Amino acid sequence: MENKQVDLSSYNNSDYKPAGTPLGRALWFFVNALFFRNPFVFSSALKVGILKCFGAKLGSNVVIKPTVNIKYPWNLSLGNNVWIGESVWIDSLAMVEIGDNVCISQGALILNGNHNYKTTDFALIVERIVIKEGTWIGAKSIVCAGVTCGSHSVLTVGSVASSSMEAYGIYQGNPAIKIRQRVIE
Repeated sequence: MENKQVDLSSYNNSDYKPAGTPLGRALWFFVNALFFRNPFVFSSALKVGILKCFGAKLGSNVVIKPTVNIKYPWNLSLGNNVWIGESVWIDSLAMVEIGDNVCISQGALILNGNHNYKTTDFALIVERIVIKEGTWIGAKSIVCAGVTCGSHSVLTVGSVASSSMEAYGIYQGNPAIKIRQRVIE
């Protein structure tokens, strides 16, 4: 079997079409830098209002801490009582659906995009992410493209969810595996 090689000069993601207009994406870039990625503490209410203006769907009582980076707000849906911690990166190349009462702790990465390592052109792969009600995404953890985090699941600190998580499961490691069942008292 012949081993082919990756040729990044042939990379072409022209078939990926982000929603929104070029002007809207450019405007979001500056608004994101000023109000979201900025370490200055702007109120969550202001950030929620801005996100709604850019097409995000948000419930009530959403808390967004400083230095959060959101790629495309029009691909974001947040339920009620959602907490987004410091330095969270939501790389919403595709839809990210976050249910009610979800906590995404500081430094977590929600990554919709990846690359196909099996092709010579390293093609872009984009898939939706669903984080269901009551889930806790631990600090510095990663949720990968195509993953569904079942209701009330937990992804522990520094873990990587590269496949879907069952409801009420507690997952740890890289790749994250179920280590026990979550019991809420």
